[in-house]
Formats: sequence, C-alpha cells, structure tokens
Amino acid sequence: MREFGYQRAHDVAAAVALLGTAPDARLLGGGTNLVDLMKAGVERPGLLVDVRDLPLDEIRATADGGLRVGATVSNSDLAAHPAVRRHYPALTQALLAGASGQLRNMATVAGNLLQRTRCGYFADLAKPCNKRAPGTGCPAVTGDHRNHAILGASAHCVATHPSDMAVALAAFDAVVTYETADGPGALPLDAFYLPVGDTPHIETALPAGAVITGVTLPSVPAAAHSRYRKVRERASYAFAIGSVAAALDVRDGVVRDVRLAFGAVASRPWRARAAERALIGGPADADAFAAAADAELAAAEPLPENRYKVTLTRNLVVTELARLAEEATR
Repeated sequence: MREFGYQRAHDVAAAVALLGTAPDARLLGGGTNLVDLMKAGVERPGLLVDVRDLPLDEIRATADGGLRVGATVSNSDLAAHPAVRRHYPALTQALLAGASGQLRNMATVAGNLLQRTRCGYFADLAKPCNKRAPGTGCPAVTGDHRNHAILGASAHCVATHPSDMAVALAAFDAVVTYETADGPGALPLDAFYLPVGDTPHIETALPAGAVITGVTLPSVPAAAHSRYRKVRERASYAFAIGSVAAALDVRDGVVRDVRLAFGAVASRPWRARAAERALIGGPADADAFAAAADAELAAAEPLPENRYKVTLTRNLVVTELARLAEEATR
C-alpha cells in the first residue's frame, strides 16, 4: 500500500488550510467510497484530511421554510429527520433506497454528492478510462455499457453518477455551500455537476481546495407530494439502472407545479426541464405524462445495449406521476 498522511480537522478553517498543504490531499468523511477506491489504487492521496469532527452535523429550518443540512450529517440521520420525511419525502425514499443500513450510518451528505462513478472500466487499472486517466479513451462506448448513460454523454465518457440522494436534491433545487481560503461560496446543484464534454475527469464546479459545508433545500410546496422510485437489478443493495424523483402539485385536474429528475441515465443527476415545461398548466393524466417524458427523452442517445433505459425511464415517469396525481384527489 502506498503511504499517505493523515490529519484530523476540528473546524472548517483548519480543513481548508490542510487541503492547501498538498495538491493530492483528499477529504475523508464516512469513507464509504474513497477508501474502496484507495484499495483499488484508483485514488492515491498523499494526505487524508478527516472531517468527521467538523461542526456540520445539524439539520435546521431556514427562514424561508426550507432546510439547511450540514455536510457531515449521515445519510441515515437525514432520511429519518421528521422535517425531511414531512416536506421532502422523495429525499427520504432516495436515501433509504441507497446502499445498506450500515453504509448509510457512515456515509455523509457531502461524501454522497462527491462519490465517483461505479463504471467497471473506471475501477479497473488494467483498462483505459478518460475519467481516471484523461486521454486514454473510453472502452465502455464499444464495450460493456448496459448500465451506462443515455443523456448528456460524449465519446469521451458514458459513465453514470451513482447517487440516489443527489437525484432528489436536483428535483428540489438544492444549493451546495462550501468554504475556500478566499471565503464562502455556493453552487446550485444544477451548476455543481459539470457536463461530461471532453473533460470527464473534471466532475464538479467546486473550486480547488474547497470544503463542502452543507446543502440548502429551499421551500418547495410541491415537494411535500413527492416520490422516489428506483429500479435495480436485484432487490437487495444495488446501484440504480434507472430512477426518478417526482413531485406534483395538482389543482382541479391541472398541473400547477411539477419537479422531475432522473438518475442512472447521465454523468450527473438529470433535471428533466423539458418534461416539466410540457406539463405545467396542462392536464394531470397519463397521456400528458407520457408526452412530457417523450419530450425529455427526445435528446437521448442510447448505445446498443442500453436502449432499454429510454423505455424504462419513460415508464417510471408515467407511473410515479400517475400515483401522485391519484393521491392528490384523495
């Protein structure tokens, strides 16, 4: 094993300062992804900065009725929080659909956002991978890509983002806050993850040396009527092959607000803006839901072995919106 340094930070300023001491430093939260990648040799940090003692483990209400979630809040604690279950049920469902209970107890909010793809080529040092070693190629394009991207991919990378939590956060316009040596900053989740383009190794817009301090969920009335549905290849712990976070506000049969985000179809959580635009002000029925899904998926460019994801995602959208519409009439 390659030797590495280890330092524990007790406040955000110390964590930022420690990150600045080594270009190959990494933050260690729950370690549920980073440690695995270190064992495989994919990640080779010279310094680990342990942030588990940072005072960022609180969930509190904001002045506008939203929630402020600290970066080191565990996935289990976030899923169980009464305000999350009441006002953002799709987020609770997404968290509970991800990983096992033991992993959720360790995994943190910030770590979940920053987890790396589960593409087999990325994890295999014997194979080329533009995300791991820029310029070496993407063998998944012509190789094993059954579980890979159908939206927003490029010839340089067709991997998908593995997070369930981030899909729900994308649907609810979450904002990621961070701290750097130059001061605090914030990124809407839409801008947090970068398009894959020809630089798949640059995954987020976080400035160098930034420490995520939390996630802010704005007040979204429709979020109280939301669902997260995940499809996976086995019923036990597994990553999604397709998922959708959906929220719907229906009054007198008309869609007043809708939020949709897809998972396991792109290198980042995919906010379905075209589908949302197609639905606002229209009828809340199966035909409208299907047409909206088709409007979003018109941009899909599936590879030969993952064409099923277009149909799968379409069916998820129609099914979950129909269930929410039915609930609205009760």
